[in-house]
Amino acid sequence: MSSRWRGVVVLTLTTFVLSIVLNLGSNSLMKVFSLPLSFALLFGIILMGIIFDVIGVAAAAGRETPFHAMASNKVRGAREGIWLVRNADQVSVFCNDVVGDIGGTLSGAVGASIVFQLSALGFPLTETLLSTMMIAVIAALTVGGKAMAKSFAITRSVDILLVAGKIIYGLKKIGINIGGNGGQKRKKGRRR
Repeated sequence: MSSRWRGVVVLTLTTFVLSIVLNLGSNSLMKVFSLPLSFALLFGIILMGIIFDVIGVAAAAGRETPFHAMASNKVRGAREGIWLVRNADQVSVFCNDVVGDIGGTLSGAVGASIVFQLSALGFPLTETLLSTMMIAVIAALTVGGKAMAKSFAITRSVDILLVAGKIIYGLKKIGINIGGNGGQKRKKGRRR
């Protein structure tokens, strides 16, 4: 199997597993959350989708040059910023497609749960109307938030990628390795 197809299979399986884990987690939380906490979870999921969309767009719009200057000055997260720019296609697919689609699915599931909670509390609208309004609110917040954030992601790509790079740097420090070797070139010679 070619490396491209292998990557597609890995991405598909990763998305499948993440969706199951996150959906089970959010469904479990929805059973114990009050209505305000359910709304907070919904808005948190929508915000997560917008933030990851910003990172994906910033990676696609980013340039390496500013990060090389920062890396030479030992700025934390700069090497990771280089990695994000060099792997913009993979970063964009993960942030925009994987996280974005999982977030969309989860926000719909949480929205449905909120509709059931509202119906059980005797909200004066029918379930059909409540469901329609919930879908409209989720779609408007998601699309509107991402639309507002796109130009910000393009014009402030260096700042955004540096923050993302610092987060990745911090995760590496506690043993969670995300991405490659942080923008460092692979040393030539024998592979071990």
